[in-house]
Amino acid sequence: MKFIEEVVVEEFLPTYRSLLAADLRDRGLTQSEVADLLGISQSAVSKYATGAVEVNGRVAGDERVRELVAGVGQGLASGELSRVGALAEAEVLVRQLEQDDLLAKLHEAAFPPLAEYEGGFDVHDPDSGLRASERVLSSVRQGLRTLEESPAFAALVPAVGSNLVEALPEATHVEDVAAVPGRILDVKGRAAVPADPEFGVSVYVASVLLAARRAGHEARAACNVRYTPAIVEALAGLGRDPVEFDAVGEAAGAGGAGQGDADDIDTAVADALAGAPDADVLYQTGGFGVEPIVYVLGPDAATVAGRVRDLAEHVR
Repeated sequence: MKFIEEVVVEEFLPTYRSLLAADLRDRGLTQSEVADLLGISQSAVSKYATGAVEVNGRVAGDERVRELVAGVGQGLASGELSRVGALAEAEVLVRQLEQDDLLAKLHEAAFPPLAEYEGGFDVHDPDSGLRASERVLSSVRQGLRTLEESPAFAALVPAVGSNLVEALPEATHVEDVAAVPGRILDVKGRAAVPADPEFGVSVYVASVLLAARRAGHEARAACNVRYTPAIVEALAGLGRDPVEFDAVGEAAGAGGAGQGDADDIDTAVADALAGAPDADVLYQTGGFGVEPIVYVLGPDAATVAGRVRDLAEHVR
């Protein structure tokens, strides 16, 4: 793990100080004067100004950095810019370069896992897409551990397999929903999770979750299990609120096709929730070529997994 602040200290700061020290010396300031302005020792100024300190070529060659050095150097040398003002100007550029810019790219190079995240981000933004995505993935992983550790869960896995999914806060498409690639399977009485969760790998369960959200439901997560009347009854006994929906829409979702299929799912789920807006379990009893399925909904994957675990223990 490497923090972007480390990149600033190791790559930006020595380069910036070297350029600024050399600029100030070129403007006729003494080594002592430069040391006072930069708040460093005279020996450090000597090393910076003479090139004895290694610099980062990408930082040194960035036009914005060079413009900052020239502007700050001129302001400090003339007395028009205070040391606090010089610091503020540098901090502004650092923050800019951290936001999917030069320092962010250097951060990715120093910490390769960041490069796997698609899309720009501000690592300091508490509401960044990166942070939201990682929180969702973490929640799904936590939920999967709960299911894997439950000896009774495998008996609830339907023939099509189960999945545990969680959507981003503003999710609108299956690409915004994290799930298990390939689904969770019952392998000799144990739940087998084939891979780490990813976004955009579930259509079957994610489509139902998104349909519920489009109908006004606040659920962010879902897990599908096999259907029997006893399972629905058990969920009601555990305090859940089940409601049935039309299997036709769900069958289209299993195929993962186009907008017409999504509209079918939306209609079926919306019709069901219209009469039971507080329902936290959706189920369909099957049809031609369609396996009956129960969907347990909840605020996050970890919570949903806990509810499914409790169900498994109750009906085992």
